[in-house]
Formats: sequence, structure tokens, C-alpha cells
Amino acid sequence: MAILDAALKLLETTPLQQISIESIAREAGVGKATIYRWWSSKAAVVIEAFLHTHVRHTPMPKGVSPRNALVRHVHLLVEEYSGWSGRIVSQILAEGQGDPDVLREFRERFWYGRRAVVREVFEEARRQGEFRTDIDTDMQMDMLYAPIYFRLLMRHLPLDKQFADAHCAAMMQLLAPPEQEAGTVPARRRKSA
Repeated sequence: MAILDAALKLLETTPLQQISIESIAREAGVGKATIYRWWSSKAAVVIEAFLHTHVRHTPMPKGVSPRNALVRHVHLLVEEYSGWSGRIVSQILAEGQGDPDVLREFRERFWYGRRAVVREVFEEARRQGEFRTDIDTDMQMDMLYAPIYFRLLMRHLPLDKQFADAHCAAMMQLLAPPEQEAGTVPARRRKSA
């Protein structure tokens, strides 16, 4: 825990690219060998430190409809990524472009697990008729989350509540099933029937 706390403390003032195993070890008051006993690289330490705080702040809500759970999750994610956590993720992704091991580590330790949780919610939304079934689930998930990562990386527009509200409203409309699939008869046909 001291090692993860040390990594987080360093990340508050130092870009990921300038942090080393040595600096993490010095901050934690341990030897490099202790770090290498548990983590294979600086990126692995930073990703685990990020996960330690991020997952706690962006849970998938329980006890609500899948649609409402996703809307709440997007709001939590946007709020989290608008600050320190977003800077860390963007630095990890940037470093991963030049180092495939960093990107692999991020996918394996963070992305795949979170995506599996989101997939369950999407599949439940599809089963309950809240989301359309004529678009692949992976495509639907990408449609919902990609604009968040795009704003995070490009910083051309803010990640804020206004964006989260507008994005969720638009996406829930796009993901909603067509009237026929939802089991209702379009108004045009009702009149002529």
C-alpha cells in the first residue's frame, strides 16, 4: 500500500514520463527489489495505483435499471476524468502509444475488467428492451464511452456535467429500440388499424 500511495503522491506533481521505479522506491522508503517483487514495471505500479482510487470513485450503480445505471456511471466517469484521474489516464494512454507493454498492461489490468462489467449492464438493457438489439454490443459500448475518451485526450471541449447530461440524453435516444422492437405500434399504423 505504501508503494501505491507513493506513486499516487508523485503523480500529483510529476508527469508519468518523468517518474521512475527509483523515485517511487525513494518516496515509499523501500528498495527497488521490493517493487519488482510485485510489479514488472513503473507502468504496472502506476496503473494499479490508478485502479486503487478510480474504481472506488466510479462504481457501476446497483438497484436501478440498466439504462439508469449507465447514465449514472457516465456522470461519475466524466466527473472523475475531469480532474486528476483523467490526467493520469491520458498519460498512461500517451505512454502506451510508444510502449506496447504499457498499453497491454492497461488493457489487462483495467480496460477488460471494466468493459466486462459494462457489457453485463448493456446485455441486461437489451434483454429488458431498454436498448436496441440490431447494433452489436461492442459497438454500443464504444458509442457510449468513446466521446469521453476523445474529449479526455484532445481537450478540445470540457469534460463537465453539461457534456455528461447532453451526451447521455443523445446516447439513450440512439440506443433506444425502434418502436416495433419495443412492442408498440407506430402512431401512423394505429390510426389506420
